[in-house]
Amino acid sequence: MNVLDAAIQDLVMANHILANENIVDAYGHVSVRHPENPQRFLLSCSRSPEFVAADDILEFGFDGEPVVPGGKKPYLERFIHAGVYAARPDVNAVIHSHAADVLPFTISTRPLQAVLNTASGIGEHVPVWDIRDHFGDTNILVESIAQADDLARTLAGNSVTLMRGHGFTAVGRTLIEAVKSAIYLPLNARVMMAALSLGGDIKPLSPGEIAIRHKTPIDSPAYTRAWEYWTNRVKLSRVGNCSCCGGEQAQHDADNARGK
Repeated sequence: MNVLDAAIQDLVMANHILANENIVDAYGHVSVRHPENPQRFLLSCSRSPEFVAADDILEFGFDGEPVVPGGKKPYLERFIHAGVYAARPDVNAVIHSHAADVLPFTISTRPLQAVLNTASGIGEHVPVWDIRDHFGDTNILVESIAQADDLARTLAGNSVTLMRGHGFTAVGRTLIEAVKSAIYLPLNARVMMAALSLGGDIKPLSPGEIAIRHKTPIDSPAYTRAWEYWTNRVKLSRVGNCSCCGGEQAQHDADNARGK
């Protein structure tokens, strides 16, 4: 398998992982920088992540437009990815989610902080981007390069930015790193909300703790073990869950093999 095919295969799995872990639903998307051309990125056509397949993956330029026009319809908010990749050469994966757990922190003055060791990847500072600040009343969606560039400026050098009344955008040096941040960010938000409900002060991770954890090599077992776990959960979730044959996946496969 060549490097591009491998990247597409991993991207398809990332879509399925994020759907299976309830980070995305009908909406939301994940992309990777093109492994052979850093001025482009790979992103599915406009399809719910749970159903994304290899032939849904399109190639985009930093203008947010498909390199080959006239094909499958792209996501409206593909510009998020274009803006981030253009602004952050260190980023190789971008995830956009509408996870409800983070939304209270997008509409209040209480900042979201890393309180879990597993969520240290979200960093010391989690900014909130408000589209209304520079674009007035809109449909809240990022549907232009100008809006995406503004979002990228708020993201700056951070790993995550929240989006007022909308969701979040998470980035990573690798696809696994971005997926890990996206999965543990909502859990971190839930734990922080629970702690706040108890009253008193909370104790977030210190800048030093975050910095030490950030030194973990991105190819370490800490990341690859997580990817293996999430991948296996996707596979297990699909066993006996075939909608076209009443949930009998094994029978479905056998029937297909016999040409039924």
